[in-house]
Amino acid sequence: MKTLLVLSIVLCAAFAAPPEEQEMAPAVDAPKEQMAAVPEMEEKMMKEGEVVPEDSVLENAPVSEEAEAPESRFSICPNGWLNNGARCFRFINTAMNWYTAEEHCNGLGGNLASATNAREYTFLQSMLVTARQSNAWLGGFNLQSKWLWIDGKGFYYTNWYSQSSSTSYPCIFARSTYGWGNHPCTSSFRFICSKNAFGC
Repeated sequence: MKTLLVLSIVLCAAFAAPPEEQEMAPAVDAPKEQMAAVPEMEEKMMKEGEVVPEDSVLENAPVSEEAEAPESRFSICPNGWLNNGARCFRFINTAMNWYTAEEHCNGLGGNLASATNAREYTFLQSMLVTARQSNAWLGGFNLQSKWLWIDGKGFYYTNWYSQSSSTSYPCIFARSTYGWGNHPCTSSFRFICSKNAFGC
């Protein structure tokens, strides 16, 4: 199962590569004979009285690895989102009820965040600490006496600090300290959105 997940992520990343990078790859790996022909062509054009635009010379020049911006090459999350594992997370510093918060996350291409293991929950708590907030909505909710994550992840990991009646308090919020709790969905909290880092 893990192998299938890793393979899916790798394939997704391969297909997500921008077309420009795929087109430029052969030029970087071009044989030395082709690279040597560039100055000869420039010299011939200069003798014939043609002006060589500087752009064309730079396009054919070998690209050094140091010249490329490392951020654009290794960033897998959009600006304003933090990477953790295969997902991107964003803290929204505007208080909303749980339903409106989920709609807001949908508009950003994600859902309210789920916490599928202790490491993820610790990461979410660190986001709260950084934002100087004590709690924020997560994507957990109760439906017919069963706890679920709105993003469809399995609800196998639990970290309750206090659990109130699920019928009166059906939505989960994270705490900056301790485990999570549940509250009426109509209450207003800040919240955390998440989405797949690879966009598929």
